[in-house]
Amino acid sequence: MQLKIASRESLTDKAYKQLEEMIVTLQLKPGSVLAEAELGERLQIGRTPIREALHRLAREGLVTILPRKGILVTEINPGKQFLVLEVRRELERLMARTSAARSTESERKAFRRIARGMQQAAGKNDDLKFMRHDSELNLLIAQASHNEYAAMAIQSIQGLSRRFWYVHYKQAADMPLCARLHAELAQKIADGDAGGAARASDRLVDYVEDFTRLAFSPAIAA
Repeated sequence: MQLKIASRESLTDKAYKQLEEMIVTLQLKPGSVLAEAELGERLQIGRTPIREALHRLAREGLVTILPRKGILVTEINPGKQFLVLEVRRELERLMARTSAARSTESERKAFRRIARGMQQAAGKNDDLKFMRHDSELNLLIAQASHNEYAAMAIQSIQGLSRRFWYVHYKQAADMPLCARLHAELAQKIADGDAGGAARASDRLVDYVEDFTRLAFSPAIAA
């Protein structure tokens, strides 16, 4: 029985990761209606893990479950991005600081690997590599902070932020700079520098705020 539970949890995580990436990268477009059976066939994963992954995505605001109709990919609401950033700044500063203080040696090793990967993404201007390392870094910080309540709070808005980034980054973002800021954050946490990690987190959110304002500018919107 334990093996079956572990397997189902693993498939749910796999389904969530793939579906979240498909929504964030607009492979599943805002406003589109999905069906569990079609998603299961597309991902080659059973309906129960797909359903559990969709409920998780619904809690994060990326989909809305419509009883007897399907699953609606939520629309992007630009006006709420600054409200999201208010919450992100406080939570991410806290989690960066606590991750630097509490992370295990294996977690610090993973932070160093992500820092190197982000530097490589910056050097090659590789947006997909950046997006995947960004997702991995978010999960690792949530784990390494060893604060389940902060982790649950930040998880509910990360997908929304990542999708907004993906929609606008080609017109408004300096992707290599953003990747370097992520690398700096990962490295400060790996070094156990709590104060430095908190400041790196603030610099990253400062940049994201600037990016968000630029995304709203008439020239970019046109």
